[in-house]
Amino acid sequence: MNILTLKDVSKIYGELKALDNINLTVEKGEWLAIMGPSGSGKTTMMNIIGCMDKASIGEVILDDTNISKLSPKELTEIRRDKIGLIFQQFHLVNYLTAVENIMMAQYYHSMPDEEEAMAALEAVGLADRAKHLPNQLSGGQRQRVAIARSLIYRPSILLADEPTGNLDRKNSDEIIGLLKLSNKNYKQTIIMITHDERIALEADRIIKIEDGEIL
Repeated sequence: MNILTLKDVSKIYGELKALDNINLTVEKGEWLAIMGPSGSGKTTMMNIIGCMDKASIGEVILDDTNISKLSPKELTEIRRDKIGLIFQQFHLVNYLTAVENIMMAQYYHSMPDEEEAMAALEAVGLADRAKHLPNQLSGGQRQRVAIARSLIYRPSILLADEPTGNLDRKNSDEIIGLLKLSNKNYKQTIIMITHDERIALEADRIIKIEDGEIL
């Protein structure tokens, strides 16, 4: 069963085609890695899938919903309810503790639940760091908080943009291990951008993008 389909998708800025006639399907529970040089279009595609931008041409079907024609408000709701986001820069709120960062995500989705947020931290091995601020955590620990925050409401798709880009090899391996567990245990669909072929090989499938086209 496909959870995502891109049909003849292009993104055009004036004379520039950031994406050029992209066709792609992703099955539910699949882990897809996207690779390509800077400026290849991979982040543009990720932004369209993540409802942060819209295609100029073509259709994007996400979890049986055609998101191509939705309003900005509707896209925000889809992103809130169906998309989990992990970034290279973590994007934690510096003045909130680890558990409060997760509870903030709960607030935007439904209602904060500290017990549930603590369970999410425990799942990523950080229950003992629940009251620590981000600047009291290592890079790997901050990324684990970001993963717990993204998975707290079991999104349909987890989008990970260079999730190990700021981490050393040991911490990178720990983060990939968490993603593997989520993919295996919860059948979590993962779409991941990475420059690291070693990391990409953990995925079920790798696609490469260059000059806005899938090679």
